[in-house]
Amino acid sequence: MPTTRPDPVPLFFQEYGAGPPLVILHGLFGSLDNWHTLARKLGETFRVFAVDQRNHGRSPHSPEFSYTAMAEDLRAFLDERGVKKSALIGHSMGGKTAMQFAVTYPRRVTHLIVVDIGPQAYERQHNLVLEALCGLDLKDFSTRGEVDAALAKQLDDPSVRQFLLKNLKREEDGTFGWKMNLPVIRDRYDEVNAALQGDEIFEGPVLFVRGTKSPSLTRAAVDAARSRFPDAQLVEVDSGHWVHAEKPDAFLGLVLDFLSI
Repeated sequence: MPTTRPDPVPLFFQEYGAGPPLVILHGLFGSLDNWHTLARKLGETFRVFAVDQRNHGRSPHSPEFSYTAMAEDLRAFLDERGVKKSALIGHSMGGKTAMQFAVTYPRRVTHLIVVDIGPQAYERQHNLVLEALCGLDLKDFSTRGEVDAALAKQLDDPSVRQFLLKNLKREEDGTFGWKMNLPVIRDRYDEVNAALQGDEIFEGPVLFVRGTKSPSLTRAAVDAARSRFPDAQLVEVDSGHWVHAEKPDAFLGLVLDFLSI
């Protein structure tokens, strides 16, 4: 790990329920809003913090965008709330942030749940999405439908477009803007695909959740990940990459069972 760690930014969050602490970290282009329903249900048992990671949602924008930086954001977030140890759930980019935090601060993690991503480096997967988003001048549009129609010229899947459109916001002058820091995400995108930093090990309980219709996490990748997460187990769900959204009841059951260990 670098000797000088990046300065943290204050994360926007929503809190649900009471009990043992549990932090939820969303994926690339996402926000805490994607997790509201599950966070509310988990709040029946846990004190849940759903956060917007830097450059996403309502959290601050920053030119620094790396897993080391996002792990420091989480450390500062927990410090500010006096949380010494917490369970973590992270999907995709959020899963890698959670893994980075766990190997950097292993004594601060009780359980680690990683959804459809491994600790290894990845090839670029979002070039078309970034091209479509960056190709829009939002000042040219007056309705969400117009933005959707423009994105449809390059992105066929309506569910992907609706997911991305959750990032739209109205500026004070009535025009559209992006909640996410799109220029930095574009310019620092290779850091999202990078492997975990360092060679530290997290020996606590880890659950990798794989969507069987997604190429993002393979059984071989989980086997390889045990060099850094020796107590890792794998469960598979008949879904795509957004396991928690496609199979919320099955996912909730897995989480509750694992966190009861």
